[in-house]
Amino acid sequence: MDEQAARDAALIAEYDSEKPGRTLSGWPKRIVWTLGVALSLYALYWVMAFFGTITYNVYIPAFTAGALAMTFLVYRGWRRRGADDDRPRDDNPHPVDWILAALAVVPMAYAIILYEEFSRRAVIPTGLDIAMGLLAVVVILEATRRTVGWIMVVVVALFIAYAYFGPILPDAIAHRGYALPRFIGHEYMTSAGIFSTPLQVAATYIVLFTIYGAVLEYSGASKFFLDVSFAAFGQSSAGPGRTVTLAGFLLGTVSGSGVATTVTLGSVSWPLLRRAGYPKAQGGGVLAAAGIGAILSPPTLGAAAFIIAEFLRESYLVVLLLATIPTLLYYLGIILAVEMDARRYRTHAVTVEAPPLGRQLLRYGYHFSSLIAIVIFMVLGMTPFRAVVLSTALAFALSFLDPAHRLTPRRLWDSLAAGAIGVLPVAAVCAASGIIVGVVTLTGLGLKLASIIVALAGGHLALTALFSGLAVMLLGLAVPVTASFIIAAVIIKPAFDGFGVPDYAAYMFIFYYAVLSEVSPPTALSAYAAAAITGGSPTRTMLMAWRYTLPAFLVPFAFVLAPAGEALLLRGPVENMLWVVPVAFVAVAALGVATGGWLLGPARPPERALFGIGALALLYSDPLFVAAGLALIVAGGLVHLASRRGRDVAPVPP
Repeated sequence: MDEQAARDAALIAEYDSEKPGRTLSGWPKRIVWTLGVALSLYALYWVMAFFGTITYNVYIPAFTAGALAMTFLVYRGWRRRGADDDRPRDDNPHPVDWILAALAVVPMAYAIILYEEFSRRAVIPTGLDIAMGLLAVVVILEATRRTVGWIMVVVVALFIAYAYFGPILPDAIAHRGYALPRFIGHEYMTSAGIFSTPLQVAATYIVLFTIYGAVLEYSGASKFFLDVSFAAFGQSSAGPGRTVTLAGFLLGTVSGSGVATTVTLGSVSWPLLRRAGYPKAQGGGVLAAAGIGAILSPPTLGAAAFIIAEFLRESYLVVLLLATIPTLLYYLGIILAVEMDARRYRTHAVTVEAPPLGRQLLRYGYHFSSLIAIVIFMVLGMTPFRAVVLSTALAFALSFLDPAHRLTPRRLWDSLAAGAIGVLPVAAVCAASGIIVGVVTLTGLGLKLASIIVALAGGHLALTALFSGLAVMLLGLAVPVTASFIIAAVIIKPAFDGFGVPDYAAYMFIFYYAVLSEVSPPTALSAYAAAAITGGSPTRTMLMAWRYTLPAFLVPFAFVLAPAGEALLLRGPVENMLWVVPVAFVAVAALGVATGGWLLGPARPPERALFGIGALALLYSDPLFVAAGLALIVAGGLVHLASRRGRDVAPVPP
């Protein structure tokens, strides 16, 4: 098991956008763990004290100081010594790391001490203000480089250069230009830059959910989720694919990372898929699609979902409701693809040694309780902060029902430390994204680029949505999901405003495309990780993953193209929901036929074309288009029935 865990960690390190942390030992580990526990307890105290005793102006810089300091101790700044030979490896922090950790605290402490004066002199900062602001920017960029790599740092640097060189740029994006004092004053001394919404969300919502995920992990929930998935769907030819899909959803509520979920899921379930008869590429595609599914799904979603709630100034419960129908549509697409592949490749049931489902649910079903409790607490009117803290406490209490995973003081200590460590990459990325947000608000870049997108689209909403989706996908190839969403939200979202698209619909459109970049060619990190496990072709695995997730790429267009499409987000008149939602399910099923090439048997190109065009018409959510789409789908079904007469239905390649 230890060897498998080491292999999983190596794969996650290779393919995840977040870099691997150190393997600490000795007194440095004790110090880091103590800092992590302190940071987690600080966040929990801030929530349970009902925000009254510590103001935002103090809490956010203090949290950032702790997170950045830990980042320099947990993440390497250069290649590990002895990485290429068999010599003993010292993976503890270097003296330079300790110095950087101390320096990271200085500008944050300065901001806390003088926060009452900051806003008054942000336009004309003192020399010491500028020095501290520069130090803050430098340590944030270095922490970002260590956690997610150089690309994000380069992106931030380009935005900083844009703020300075505005007067010499092309007219479409030119501005007056901002010298260092004005830039630092805006970024460091107001809540519009470093300390803006992204970092606020990391220090509140996200850290609480990483703590919750760590407590679930240490209480044995991950093992239960895998076991119950194996027991639920093992007795049919499509059972292995269904098992992977369910397990991916459940595991993702703990990990919160598409790549991490894919690797954990694949290491356990790829042997099951292989024995069932799945080819390598198709098996890898299922793993990747299931791995990112949980980032799109309630009750935890991905980190960007918390930022949506903050941007909308709405409860996180609202975001959960917005994501409900799209989640069901996403998993419908995967399940239909699994069913088609089971028939295409003639997969078979695989016997898995797992306790019966009923026995597992009776003995360990309490692991679902805290997930359900999060939603119940918010329905009862609690803030998301308190809801997740109380659910964490519930998961802690219920852990004592399992002697093997009860959270003893030592295990609780480790889970609190792991929860804090889990938020470090997100905190660094959110702080760096705050710099970008500050540049956009300072220069008005968002409106400029939005007008360029609209102009390229010729003023057409459909083309604006298409170009926006492509832009978010391209951005997601370079930076992590959270960062790509934040950047796109401030730059691309204004393009929808002129068409009257509601804010929540635009944000959800951007959110889905930011997440789906993990399975989008040419990088597709989750697909590459799955290919490394199955031994299949990375390119073919990537294409298979894209096929499984294609409905998720197309459904977001329904949010923004027609007013009735907001019904898929459970908004608008109830009478619209009564017909738009069922039509969307039919559209996803039709897309499954078009991309999977299977109905009652192999579907030929003419039939697939009719189903595909019909599905696109249905997603427009306009009665006339719906009628045309249904007619095309019925025609495709009739052509399929006619073409099957006397035809051999042997499996064919997709």
